Amino acid sequence: MKLLTQELIDKLPPIRGQEDRGMEAIAHARLFTPDSDWAWYITEFDGQDTLFGLVTGYERELGYFSLSELEALRGPMGLPIERDLAFTPTPLRTIMG
Repeated sequence: MKLLTQELIDKLPPIRGQEDRGMEAIAHARLFTPDSDWAWYITEFDGQDTLFGLVTGYERELGYFSLSELEALRGPMGLPIERDLAFTPTPLRTIMG
């Protein structure tokens, strides 16, 4: 599965593009490991490899992550990361609940 389609890339703001929105920044995509509890909510993209957003796993934190690293990553059962095809753009505040 392609983690970022061109259509999604075109919708993602540049890095720091939503900085002034705080927790009202919109996550445009959710990536997840189907065999663990990790998820990456993408809010911004540099157009090359660097993404910014919310990462949930052992903890929840905002930060930068690499598309190429996510594409190479496998979960505990060897399954690759997938994009949640049912995800709709959502403010980070709502995701954090």
